Amino acid sequence: MAEELWCAVDEYIAQTLIKTDAVLDTALEKSHAAGLPAINVSPSHGKLLHILVRLVNARTILEIGTLGGYSTIWMARALPPGGRLISLECDPKHVELARTNIARAGLERVVDIRLGIALETLTAIAAENIGPFDLIFIDADKVSTPEYFKWALKLSRVGSLIVVDNVVRKGEVANARTNDPAVQGMRRFIELAAAEPRVTATALQTVGCKGYDGISIALVTS
Repeated sequence: MAEELWCAVDEYIAQTLIKTDAVLDTALEKSHAAGLPAINVSPSHGKLLHILVRLVNARTILEIGTLGGYSTIWMARALPPGGRLISLECDPKHVELARTNIARAGLERVVDIRLGIALETLTAIAAENIGPFDLIFIDADKVSTPEYFKWALKLSRVGSLIVVDNVVRKGEVANARTNDPAVQGMRRFIELAAAEPRVTATALQTVGCKGYDGISIALVTS
């Protein structure tokens, strides 16, 4: 009953505050048809990312984990003229579909999707002196999230926002005895954020059509 209620509220929010969007709807449909896992952000979370981009007046965004490009479109649409979004994805099938979805949205000149293992691609980005990024969205393999966070700090500036998805893991993040590598990764990330003097961070629990999870937001302060 709880999950049914969560989904009903999600649908109400989407229908009332977000409205139908053919480009975004098609991106989800194409992702489903291609067999991509249904782990994209929800419409309400997509719009939250969009608002956060606008709040920090971001001109440069780094996304770690592209999937089908759904969250990418939400964020890229919030960029001003001349803005740029670099998205990292390790699966060639996902990259191909995401590029198609991005092109359909008319954002191919704004979004640069890079294929490769993120920790290797991040090294290349640092070597190219790309950045700093105004907003960094981490939504990739959870085991590596602590390392992604360390890279986000290197590629950010004072005032940058670092957003990390899926941090609560159905409440298991509070379980210190967990053997789940994904949960362990999120616990390490939260502990890193807590001990990091250059950021002020929080995390929120969320429920909805994606189940019970959460999101973390860290502001780079020094």
